[in-house]
Amino acid sequence: MPSLSDAFRSHPVFLHQKHPDFTSLQELPDSYAWSSSATADSLRHDAAVRVPVVDLDDPNAFSFIGRACKSWGFFQVVNHGIPSALLRDIEVAGKALFSLPPAHKLRAARSPDGVSGYGRARISSFFPKLMWSEGFTIVGSPLHHFRQLWPDDYTKYCDIVERYEEAMKNLAGKLMWLLMASLGISKGDLQWAGPRGDFNGASAALQLNSYPTCPDPDRAMGLAAHTDSTLLTILHQNNISGLQVFREGMGWVTVPPLPGTLVVNVGDLLHILSNGLYPSVLHRAVVNRTWQRFSVAYLYGPPGNVTISPHAKLVGPSRPALYRPVTWNEYLGTKAKHFNEALSRVEVCAPKSGLFDVNETHNSSVQVG
Repeated sequence: MPSLSDAFRSHPVFLHQKHPDFTSLQELPDSYAWSSSATADSLRHDAAVRVPVVDLDDPNAFSFIGRACKSWGFFQVVNHGIPSALLRDIEVAGKALFSLPPAHKLRAARSPDGVSGYGRARISSFFPKLMWSEGFTIVGSPLHHFRQLWPDDYTKYCDIVERYEEAMKNLAGKLMWLLMASLGISKGDLQWAGPRGDFNGASAALQLNSYPTCPDPDRAMGLAAHTDSTLLTILHQNNISGLQVFREGMGWVTVPPLPGTLVVNVGDLLHILSNGLYPSVLHRAVVNRTWQRFSVAYLYGPPGNVTISPHAKLVGPSRPALYRPVTWNEYLGTKAKHFNEALSRVEVCAPKSGLFDVNETHNSSVQVG
C-alpha cells in the first residue's frame, strides 16, 4: 500500500537556508521580514466573532459540527476525551525537543525527499520570505529520530507520542462519523471505513510546531496562509494565541486557546468528499514578542490507496460532482506542485451556490454511535 512517505519522496523540497538559533537573534533578519500588509491584512478584532465550540457529549453535536463546517471550515471541541495529562505530556515532549541546541536538533533533520524529522515547514518553498517557526514531523514510529535526539532518554518521549497518536486516532474516527452524519452519510455508505467502521488503515502524521519569541512580530510570519491536504486536522495549542482563520467577508479571525478545547478544521480531501459543502479554508499562525507558542497538529487522511471523490449522496441534478476522484498520495503530489491552487487543479465543474442543501436532501437523524 502506498504510504505518505512515498508521496513526499516523489516530490522533494530543497530548503537550503541554515536553521537559525532564534534565541540569539536580537533583530529580525531581512530574510524573515514580511510586508506589514501580509502579516496584518484585514485582521478581525471583534470579540463577538469566534469559531464555534461544539460539545461532543451533546446528542446534536453532528448538527452543530455541520453548521460550523459550512460557515467556518473550523470548530473547537470540548468533552473530546483526550486526558489533560496527555496534552501536558505532549507539550513537555515538544518543548524538550525544541529547546535542544540547533546542532543537536539537526541530528534528526528531515531529508529533502522525506516527511519525518526536524526542519522548516514544507510550504516554505512557495514563499519568498522565511517563517519564524520550526517543526518536527512524525509519520509512524519516532524511535529512529528520538534515539538521535535523546540517546539515553528516548523511550520516555516515544511513549508519549505513541499514546498521543492512539488517542488522536480514536478521536479522529469519532469526528469523522459525526461529520459524515452531518452530511447524511451512514456507515454503510462509506466502504473504505472498513466493516467495523473504525477507519482501520487510515493515514496520519503528527506535526509538532514551535513559534519562538520574535523581536519584530509585526513584520514576521509564523506559518503562512495555507489549507491542509487532510480529511481533517486536530490541533492542540498551548495557552498562547497565534492561530488565525480566514473567513470570507470578515478577513482574518483569531482562534484563541480555550481551556479544555481542541481545534478541528476541514481539509482539502473532506472539501472534495463533501462536494464543496464543507470548505477547506486558509489559516495561518502569527508570532509575538513575549511568549513562545507551541502547537501539535494531528493530520488525518484515508489509506494511501483509497480514492476520495464527491460522495454519491451529495451529487444530484442541481449539484454535479465538482471534483475528480483522487487518492491522498496523488493529491499530495498536486499540492507539492501547485500549493493552494491544488483544489482547483482537480476541479471538473465550477460550483453554483444556492442550489443544494444537504439538510433538505438527507435525514438529519443519522445514527453515529
